Amino acid sequence: MSVNTPKNWFKPVVWAALVWNLLGVIAFAMHMMMTPEMIGKLPLDQQAAYSDIPLWSTIAFAVAVFGSTLGCLFLLAKNALATPTFALSLGAILIQQYYNFVVINSIELLGASAVFMPIFVIIIAIALLCLSIKGKQQGWLQ
Repeated sequence: MSVNTPKNWFKPVVWAALVWNLLGVIAFAMHMMMTPEMIGKLPLDQQAAYSDIPLWSTIAFAVAVFGSTLGCLFLLAKNALATPTFALSLGAILIQQYYNFVVINSIELLGASAVFMPIFVIIIAIALLCLSIKGKQQGWLQ
């Protein structure tokens, strides 16, 4: 099967998504570099949330950001592995948000503003998964 040429908007959208996901990688790196001293400077309610993050939530965060970044690279390479990679990343995002909204109740900790970024992240993850599916259907990916 030959690969069809994607629409003109495809590459700019994927490059923008890659930059977005690289920002997620930076956020993950910053999260991992938080020292007890840095955590100690946060408000008390946030200190508890940062001090007791379970390993499964941290793994979900890593899979989410690195998976979606890899998915963007697969899209740029016109590789159909983008679809399962984005699906895995979306699953990890949902697991991470379960921790944020159910386990630690981030809305109570941080207020209603804690909802906007996670919803935006989920919307982008779904859009990237749909884009990869469309890419496969259109023959843009192989």
